Amino acid sequence: MTLEAGKSALSAAPLARRETLSTQVVRAISDRIKNGDYPRGSKLPTEKALIDELGVSRTVVREAIANLRASGHVSIHHGIGVFVREDAGIMPFRLTDENMMRVESVLKGLELRIGIESESAALAAERRTAVDIAAMHAAFESMDRSISQLDRNTQSDFEFHCAVAAASQNEHFIGIFNYLGETLMPRMRMQAHQVDDEIFTGHLRRVNDEHKAIFAAIEGNDAEGARAAMRRHLTDSRDRLIARTRNTP
Repeated sequence: MTLEAGKSALSAAPLARRETLSTQVVRAISDRIKNGDYPRGSKLPTEKALIDELGVSRTVVREAIANLRASGHVSIHHGIGVFVREDAGIMPFRLTDENMMRVESVLKGLELRIGIESESAALAAERRTAVDIAAMHAAFESMDRSISQLDRNTQSDFEFHCAVAAASQNEHFIGIFNYLGETLMPRMRMQAHQVDDEIFTGHLRRVNDEHKAIFAAIEGNDAEGARAAMRRHLTDSRDRLIARTRNTP
C-alpha cells in the first residue's frame, strides 16, 4: 500500500463508522508491514509524519502505536523511535478455548488413526507392489529434501501416509484416509504453533525416521513389524502433541 493510498483509506472514515480512527490507523500500518512498505527491522515514520500524512490527532497515532506494540508488530525504543519487529505478524501459539478444543479433537483423531493406519500398514506389508514401494520411498525422500531446504511444507508427510494406505490394496482404507487424513495431521492442524528452524527440522527428522522404520517393515513383508512401527509413530505423535500443550505458557 502506498502512503497516498493509506491516507485515502483513512479519509473515507465516515463510510466505516464502526471502526475507530485508531483501529483504521492500526490496519493501515499493519497492511504496510505485511506488504513490505515498512520492512521488518525498519523504523516507522515519526509521530509527526504519521499525523500529517494520515490526518489524525497525536492521541490517535499514539493509541494505534500502543495497539501495534501490544499485538507484537512494533517495538518502541525510547529516544530513538518505533521499529517494525523482525517477527512482526507471526503470532505466538496460545492455548485459547478454541485451541484447546482443537487439541482435544486432534488427540481423538490420532486415536482413530492409530487403529486404522496400524492395520493398513500390516496389510501393506503383505500386499505392497513395486509401485507402492516407489511411492513411499519418494515421499520420505521428499521430506528429507524439505528438511535440508528448511521448507515448512508438510505435504510429503501426508503423501507418505497416503502411499501406505494405497499399498493395503483396500479402497476403503484409502477412502477413509483421504477423507480424514489431512484433517487429522497434527502439524497441519496446529499451524499457529510457530517454532524456530532448528526445533522444527529436528522434529521433522524424528518423524521421517519413524516413516523409514514403517517403510522398512513394509518393504520386508513384515506385517507385525509394520503394524507396530505405525502404532509407535502415531502414538509418539500423540505424545509429542500432549507435551507441546503442557509446555505452552
